[in-house]
Amino acid sequence: MRNRLPYFRPILDYLGLIAWVFGLLMLIPLAIELLSFTGGREPVRIIGFALPAVVVFLVGVLLKRNFRFAPLDNRRAMLLTALAWIVVSAIGAVPFSLGLGMSYLDAYFETSSGLTTTGITMITGLDELPVSILFWRAFLQWLGGLGILAFFLAILYTGESAHRLYRAESHKVFARRPAPGLVNTLRILWMIYGGFTLAIALALVLEGTSVFDGIAHAMTALSTGGYSPHDLSIGYYAHAGFRNHVLIEYTVIVAMLLGGINFVVHARVVTGGVRALWDSLEMRLWWTILAGALAIVIADHLKRFGADAGAAGAAGAGLHEVFRASLFQVVSIVTTTGFATKDIGSDFFPAAAKQVFLILMVIGGCVGSTGGGIKVLRIGVLLKMVGRQILLVTYGRASVQPVVVDGQVVPAEELRRVAALFFAWVILLAFGGGVTALLSEHGALSAASGMFSALGNIGPCYISGPEMTVLHPLVKGVYILGMLAGRLEIIPLLLLFSRRSWR
Repeated sequence: MRNRLPYFRPILDYLGLIAWVFGLLMLIPLAIELLSFTGGREPVRIIGFALPAVVVFLVGVLLKRNFRFAPLDNRRAMLLTALAWIVVSAIGAVPFSLGLGMSYLDAYFETSSGLTTTGITMITGLDELPVSILFWRAFLQWLGGLGILAFFLAILYTGESAHRLYRAESHKVFARRPAPGLVNTLRILWMIYGGFTLAIALALVLEGTSVFDGIAHAMTALSTGGYSPHDLSIGYYAHAGFRNHVLIEYTVIVAMLLGGINFVVHARVVTGGVRALWDSLEMRLWWTILAGALAIVIADHLKRFGADAGAAGAAGAGLHEVFRASLFQVVSIVTTTGFATKDIGSDFFPAAAKQVFLILMVIGGCVGSTGGGIKVLRIGVLLKMVGRQILLVTYGRASVQPVVVDGQVVPAEELRRVAALFFAWVILLAFGGGVTALLSEHGALSAASGMFSALGNIGPCYISGPEMTVLHPLVKGVYILGMLAGRLEIIPLLLLFSRRSWR
């Protein structure tokens, strides 16, 4: 290992840059805490932000001064990506641990869930928390939405290594770019991301939310993260009697859909290419999945309760409420946002709807979106691979039957990668579900849903929030690994555990 140290020095150089920038970003919630006059300024919270900010800033400067920059090959880029997400999560957990008195494991879980835009939370009593902590939760998800390394590359760095870092962090699948050059592409995507965030926040404020709620929900809806300043999530507005709560729900639905669609598609639409919303295999399949899932969920509810009865037979849930609640949860699940107006584990959603939600957790959003899951495009490729096998049996293996997506032949290497990723997903889902079942009292469906939620970066599952906080530490650790594996698409994280990677 000592002889290999020069090979890994560039990783420390990049980690220094990331720590340096992240330390600066922590000054934002620190400023909010210092300027906050609601709930009082607490020294422990000030220290919770100031201490890690100063330490990581100094460490970053030292690393940058002592380790020289060098180009990264693919292996080092993947190792750096996995290490960066682990290190940033470790830093971001300090304000939760010190400021709220959480165990460091739960604080790390909360931060990982935020950065990976999973949205599983270990915190209750959100309505009573200080603004600085609530902002930090939302800001973590907003940063993680398009990728923390993509953010650093967009504002700080150009060069050959940028391509390898971007490929290591982003969705490993073929995709078009809206502009020549990776850094130009990243800057365009982040401009669209920022513009959408401001537009959504403005819309929510005009509809009656507080300015802070509008900003927080805009960041966590577009990033498909799902952290809310309220324990009741988006359902808070109906429960609190907000006049425009229905309009607020539909605005959040639009925001989640924007986050679940490929941002390259958004770039094309912004420049006048409206056809981008349906002219590709992924977008056509995306709308089909949404419509099909919505139809099943509504039909399942109506079959059990009828049009004029709510959950468990309670009166008052008319057709519009059933439609709105079903649409909200289908969009929330398939985009892997995790906001809720109804608890997905409640009787409002019968058995068939619950099964649909599990399937949507696996599928997730589009490639190039902020959503998690396997991605719609890969599902399309897998379906075409099944069709190809049928054609090979029908016409014989001597016939040429390539897999074609949007007029392009998918390379064999890409097909193998999609199949390997899907198989790795199945193994991790089985492993996480098994560990949960062994170390908890949850049934098969609940135990499986926890890992579905973590690996799919989705948030909601059939284990309630209070039950999540008392899970066995090993289960929490498995979920943390699942969240990181889902966000980084497994391979970079597995590389950390390969001895050959460090030789």
